[in-house]
Amino acid sequence: MAETAPSGENEREKSRRIGALRELWPFMRPYRRLMGAAIAALVLTACVSLILPMAVRRVVDNFGAQDGALLDRYFAAAMGLAGLLAIGTGLRYALVTRLGERVVADIRKAVFDRVLAMSPAFFERIMTGEVLSRITTDTTLILSVLGSSISIALRNILIFIGGLTLMLLTSAKLTGLVLLLVPIVIVPILTMGRRLRKLSRENQDWIASSSGSASEALLSVQTVQAFTHEAVTRGAFADVTEKSFDAARRRITTRAIMTVIVIFLVFSGIVGVLWIGANDVRAGDMSAGALVQFVIYSVMVAGGVAALSEIWGELQRAAGATERLVELLQTEDAVRDPDSPLPAPAHVRGEIAFEGVSFQYPARPDIPALDGVDLTIRPGETVALVGPSGAGKTTVIQLIQRFYDPQSGRITLDGVALPDMARADFRRHLALVPQDPVIFATTARENIRFGRPEASDAEVEAAAKAAAAHEFIVALPEGYDSQVGERGVMLSGGQKQRIAIARAILRDAPVLLLDEATSALDAESERAVQQAVDHLAKGRTTIIVAHRLATVKKADRIIVMEAGRVVAQGTHDELVAQGGLYARLARLQFTDGQAA
Repeated sequence: MAETAPSGENEREKSRRIGALRELWPFMRPYRRLMGAAIAALVLTACVSLILPMAVRRVVDNFGAQDGALLDRYFAAAMGLAGLLAIGTGLRYALVTRLGERVVADIRKAVFDRVLAMSPAFFERIMTGEVLSRITTDTTLILSVLGSSISIALRNILIFIGGLTLMLLTSAKLTGLVLLLVPIVIVPILTMGRRLRKLSRENQDWIASSSGSASEALLSVQTVQAFTHEAVTRGAFADVTEKSFDAARRRITTRAIMTVIVIFLVFSGIVGVLWIGANDVRAGDMSAGALVQFVIYSVMVAGGVAALSEIWGELQRAAGATERLVELLQTEDAVRDPDSPLPAPAHVRGEIAFEGVSFQYPARPDIPALDGVDLTIRPGETVALVGPSGAGKTTVIQLIQRFYDPQSGRITLDGVALPDMARADFRRHLALVPQDPVIFATTARENIRFGRPEASDAEVEAAAKAAAAHEFIVALPEGYDSQVGERGVMLSGGQKQRIAIARAILRDAPVLLLDEATSALDAESERAVQQAVDHLAKGRTTIIVAHRLATVKKADRIIVMEAGRVVAQGTHDELVAQGGLYARLARLQFTDGQAA
């Protein structure tokens, strides 16, 4: 583990200003009325707070008055102001908290929507756990600021300005002495605040890295345990977590030192000023009530400065969190829909053409995954892709779905280039059965219905029967409504594969993509599923990726790939007769490699 904060702290350091919070404005703009109401409540409470010391002054200066009724009226006025302050504060809290929750919910949805639309190349650069940390931990920080800190900061700014003005009106001499303290207080806030922001962001980076490490380990917990890797995994997680704690400790220490310095400077200065004021009262230069009023305003101003120094730290942390979220929202995807997409063909026939396609994965730019591939798949044709591992078979499947764009050449569906269409428009005409079937933590029924959300229960069950999945599903404790666990942990590998095939059958798309679709099945299930696939493939363009040649012998055409190139094509018998790579693979699989 590197000693520097993950995610490139030095590379991503954009500014040391709190201005990063301006990026939140687009999310707040739709709720201007709510913001206006919250600000009105905030101004009301600040004004009432500033009026209260005036009432106290009247009470103090009239202690010795002969008219007791006058004193009673001043007390009653003070009580009324206290009630108004309480109502205004409650209203401010309700409005500001609601605004914070609403804005953060919108941010979470925007970040999730953005990340969900990113191509696989994005996830080669960032761990899923780090993305989840940004959506949860970082947005929680922003919620704290929007739902509390900003309103408290604004209130304290109003108290500071208003209190300082009223202090000036109460005693210009004492206020002048207080103002001499301001530069002394601001210097540590500005200088230590910059360091605080850097530490806050580093802390958030380590938290995100910790989440990513934990997510990866927990998603692969069986592999971790099978290889008795628990101690190493615990050590790696503990190391990242301790680095997160160390960054937090340094942040907390810096903030604590800043708070100590600011509060000491503010209150020690005010005590000195009040000592001068007390001497003025003894000399008859000001009344006791005026001094009490000045004392209250000075305490309010000092408290406001102290609160702002603490809130500044929160704002620094939120600024770092905002930058991290904005980075996700502004990340440019390598695969984008055109500004004016062409419509997908109204009735997709399923003709797929690769024209001089060359492609390298972003993570492996020096290794060609496909090298000048020319290939046309006719509508309704069943084509099998075979070849050794790394030949480029699965890459063909991924490019057909436009998970990546080739560096050269083009891919068309019914004559229309894929980049000219919106991805969602042409992908709805594709059905996929991946090599590693994805099963969601819901019921068996909903996992199959994922292929076509509007499908009826009867259609779901018909698809399950066609995929030879019906029998094992009804044998589950609650049948089709049984929960299958996260990533389908309640199911065997073959059962997961059959649910994935049922999902593709239910989708009823004109193009069917099978990536090692029967690799996890036993012989009996494979025979049943192969019959379902044969039936499903009729009238559809079907592309089958397989290592096991027995599963592709019935294909209309077999494409043999090696090192990202098409090296041969034809039927099984034609390719065996030609010799070469396919014949060698067939000999290895069908005769255990003993034939000459």
